[in-house]
Amino acid sequence: MKLFDPQSAVTLSPMGQALAHKVNAKTAIVGIIGLGYVGLPIGLEFAKRGYNVLGFDVSTQKVGMLNAGENYNEDIADADIAAVAANGRLKATTDFTRLKEVDIIFIAVPTPFNDNKDPDLSFIERASEKVGEALQRGQLVILKSTTFPGTTEDYMVPILERSGLKTGDDFYVAFSPERVDPGNKTYHTGNTPIVVGGIGAEATYLASLVNSAIIEKVYMVTNPKIAELEKLLENIFRSVNIALVNELALLCERMEGIDVWEVIEAAATKPFGYMKFLPGPGIGGHCIPIDPYYLSWLARAYDFETRFITLSANTNESMPSHVANKVVHIIAKQPISLQDSRVLVIGATFKKNVKDMRHSPAEPIIRLLETAGVGHIDVADPWVPEYEAHGRTFTCLEVTPEMLKTYHCAVIVTDHDAFDPQMIVAHSNYVVDTRNMLKDVTTGREKIVLLGSTL
Repeated sequence: MKLFDPQSAVTLSPMGQALAHKVNAKTAIVGIIGLGYVGLPIGLEFAKRGYNVLGFDVSTQKVGMLNAGENYNEDIADADIAAVAANGRLKATTDFTRLKEVDIIFIAVPTPFNDNKDPDLSFIERASEKVGEALQRGQLVILKSTTFPGTTEDYMVPILERSGLKTGDDFYVAFSPERVDPGNKTYHTGNTPIVVGGIGAEATYLASLVNSAIIEKVYMVTNPKIAELEKLLENIFRSVNIALVNELALLCERMEGIDVWEVIEAAATKPFGYMKFLPGPGIGGHCIPIDPYYLSWLARAYDFETRFITLSANTNESMPSHVANKVVHIIAKQPISLQDSRVLVIGATFKKNVKDMRHSPAEPIIRLLETAGVGHIDVADPWVPEYEAHGRTFTCLEVTPEMLKTYHCAVIVTDHDAFDPQMIVAHSNYVVDTRNMLKDVTTGREKIVLLGSTL
């Protein structure tokens, strides 16, 4: 691996030289397939730097909003979208035949898993089919979607080559995984280093050159498989460490006088050899709940079992059940039957201060509470107007003193800054705090049931 340098010693073919010249002259047209959390910020960065960008999406709503200069991503400034729409640098379309107009194609589509937790590459395959139908000689295709090693070369390239063109000879292919952290105010597309692995040195160089136009540091690796696996490693590292503290939290609940949150804060005073991870009600977002299963699925093809990684994923998936059991136990202590009980779920998005609801632990918690027999459940979240869980659509409520008194238990799933900890404790009957949001509340602590503590 090495840091990309535009002056790197690489021999470019005439086709590669032509693309490099367009990139350096900012005459290259950039295409983005998938205008979500990953694709739109990439397109915006190129447009802000003077490139013409054409975005592709199946959502007519997203396309219409962008062409009207309207923003739907909370990590992007509304004024930035309005500006690049007004000057014509960023346009969007649902017409995938226009892929033939662009020089560079970023594919940023979802990579979920199916009911058996096996990888679902259907979004990548459909995007590749659209690219293949319009593929032109000299184009560069860069896959951004998180996936398992071999996807780029063994799944995407064969679909592209149905066009009759050959990778390396007629067009270029690379994999460069996304590194997006919704809600992060420090790191964004422009200042987060990325990794690029192309099929051949020329493709790696060109993909790195393209990315360096909008990103400060670009690191080159030997091939797409290395880039694909390093992305899985990033997220599985987090999954494993979150599982560690989740398991420690469960242990601390059985031990007298130990608060796992204080244990973690104490450990975090060490300036080396330790990274701070926090327990919670479960894991959410697109990557961490999915990536361990992508790797374990691939490992089975090599007759290898990723026991440690799979165990960690299972530990994290068990947390919603543990939280639901805590709520049921609290209700059982009150003079009310489960079927007549009322529970308020505070926070529905998968992390604080974002609108992203993908794989939020709120969904399994609600499902488990309803299955247990809880009579009435409401959801409060200032970031989303509605939340879908267990086949129902919940209208998200505002947390007020009056409404808190009407619930037998409130459970904090997401610790948005908009919530008032003092008010929640003062007016609730009981609160299950899965995020340690109420740590600074001094009065009414007898109402608080804290994850990972018997204190």
